[in-house]
Amino acid sequence: MKESKKNTEDFKGLDKIGKADIDQLAVNTIRFLSIDAIQKANSGHPGLPMGAAPMAYVLWTRFLRHNPKNPHWFNRDRFVLSAGHGSMLLYSLLHLTGYDLPMEQIKQFRQWDSLTPGHPERGVTPGVEVTTGPLGQGFGNSLGMAMAEAFLAARYNRPDNEIINHYTYCLVGDGDLMEGVATESASLAGHLGLGKLICLYDDNRITLSAATDLTFTENVKERFNTYGWHTQSVDDGNNLNSIENAIKNAQLESNRPSLILVRTQIGYGSPNKQGSFEAHGSPLGENEVRITKQNLGWPQEPSFYIPDSVSSHFLKAVETGTQLELNWEEMFSNYEQGYPELALELRQTIKGELPGNWDSTLPKFTKDESGLPTRKASGKVLNALADKIPALLGGSADLNPSTYTELKNAGNFGSPSNPVYDPQGSAGGGWDYSGKNIHFGVREHGMGAILNGLAAHGGIMPFGATFLIFSDYMRPSIRLAALMDLHVIYVFTHDSISVGEDGPTHQPVEQLLGLRSIPNMTVIRPADANETLEAWRIAIEHRDGPVALALTRQNVPILDLEQYPQLPQGVRAGGYILTDPVNHESPEIILISTGSEVHLALAAYEKLATLGIPSRVVSLPCWNIFKNMPEEYRRMVLPSKIPMLAIEAGTPLGWEPYFGSSISVVGIDHFGASAPGETLMQKFGFDLDAIVGKAQELAMKTRE
Repeated sequence: MKESKKNTEDFKGLDKIGKADIDQLAVNTIRFLSIDAIQKANSGHPGLPMGAAPMAYVLWTRFLRHNPKNPHWFNRDRFVLSAGHGSMLLYSLLHLTGYDLPMEQIKQFRQWDSLTPGHPERGVTPGVEVTTGPLGQGFGNSLGMAMAEAFLAARYNRPDNEIINHYTYCLVGDGDLMEGVATESASLAGHLGLGKLICLYDDNRITLSAATDLTFTENVKERFNTYGWHTQSVDDGNNLNSIENAIKNAQLESNRPSLILVRTQIGYGSPNKQGSFEAHGSPLGENEVRITKQNLGWPQEPSFYIPDSVSSHFLKAVETGTQLELNWEEMFSNYEQGYPELALELRQTIKGELPGNWDSTLPKFTKDESGLPTRKASGKVLNALADKIPALLGGSADLNPSTYTELKNAGNFGSPSNPVYDPQGSAGGGWDYSGKNIHFGVREHGMGAILNGLAAHGGIMPFGATFLIFSDYMRPSIRLAALMDLHVIYVFTHDSISVGEDGPTHQPVEQLLGLRSIPNMTVIRPADANETLEAWRIAIEHRDGPVALALTRQNVPILDLEQYPQLPQGVRAGGYILTDPVNHESPEIILISTGSEVHLALAAYEKLATLGIPSRVVSLPCWNIFKNMPEEYRRMVLPSKIPMLAIEAGTPLGWEPYFGSSISVVGIDHFGASAPGETLMQKFGFDLDAIVGKAQELAMKTRE
């Protein structure tokens, strides 16, 4: 103990050292704060914080514009740790720079109810922008954030007042750049020429199980050059000046996103584990921690030691950040005087508020037996909304003509403002980022991650579209959107076997169940144009997680609002009684359906009436909302003692856990086939006679 105390006292003498030494002292503080937290938890990933500490230190102390006392200051730079397994690097930086993350929380790393979970989580830790951990996702999120900044700047900035002006920084690892989602995102980022996106690559060439040369021998720099990125290499990851110069050069490059390849050593300073995969995903161990501290001249005791000089040095971020925000608020006051209407709109957008007249031009749909595909109805509603909601923008994975998600006369995000503009930067000009149509290309997974970044940035209400079957390509991003409570809207069309001739590869069977099973996910499958209109209202107003709309390719009749006045409120309740027996008898069978199959249920209702069997039709566009309604309402719609028949052209799995064992299901427990949609519905049991026969059978049992 005496030796440890002497060691600490001697080390405190370094408080009087020069700038170069305080820099090194600060870097090692990040390293050992991370090491000690991981060792105490006996769980975590020490390798990245030890190797990447220098580049993170340079970025956070010399470049990052942020306010630790207000993590939500809108014009802050965004920082994303895509390599989320290195979370203690981020937590150390947040604690040291003055965020509301006290030492007690650092010491509770990876423990129950702490603010320092194993991977960074948005909404849990102050200063964490997005939830990362699944590799590559944060990289895609950072592109979405850069796109949000570019769109808002193009819409609101004026030559005398650049009210939106910040960078997006991302720290990625080898694993991030192996993932396909990163490839999709990097390709689009290079195409769009987003100069304010700067990525630092922790090029340590080690993954969890081996050196990267086992699986990853490509030339990353040349790969990103081909994508249209500006690339630089820093050969020594401990050379702070070289890192600083590289970031400065990246900031000067306005026409291309930047990748800085920083050659690091994983587990730097550990005599036995530096440069080895053993430093990646497990604590160093008490003995290795001891000799690592000895190797880097760090005191053995106390653990979680922060020299006073380092603490003062890092906490300058509080004063600097507070002043940056005050300067911005003063700029905004001047902006309000010069551009009052734009300023009001921007204030609303930042707060996530809707304009007062946002729904004033929504279309009206009248009864029509020949009908309209709900995807087309959705397109009409979406265009009316986009005209009134400045923050609403998005697009599809190369499927605008099929998903009806093109915003008319709204321009394309990322159009060249100069016809001869070269995205590689060799010609003058630039991109026009004011358009509201985002063309993601055939990149569903990248689109999902980008949408999350757009939403997480703030000021944007993003939507993305593809066929329902291809939601599988997006599922990891969708799950993270739900985990982060992000307001992302998905438009999934071609929602059943009625897709027809394209066959089983394009016919969703299990996708509705999969999406419904995601916690905090709202899935709506509307029956017609009017239910689609209400579904969009829900999607716009629902702020506690993502919303998915499942829409038809084929025509479906438009329900008459005069005949069914309960429809709008019923959709907002998730499910409702569409029609009851004409003579007010108690129904002997309840037909529950979603989407296009609601019309089959209505036809069965008419046929059953002629057979003397009173029935009830319940439209259930959203399980998730209905399940959260008061029990009294749910029991009124679906009395437990009356047999129920659910009709949905998807897997029957999931209905019973939601609605009880008294329910029977007409569904599909196999893949589809290639044939006209009407043929498939008939062949697979979704025809009137089959439904009526099943309903008769169930109703007769109640009479026995």
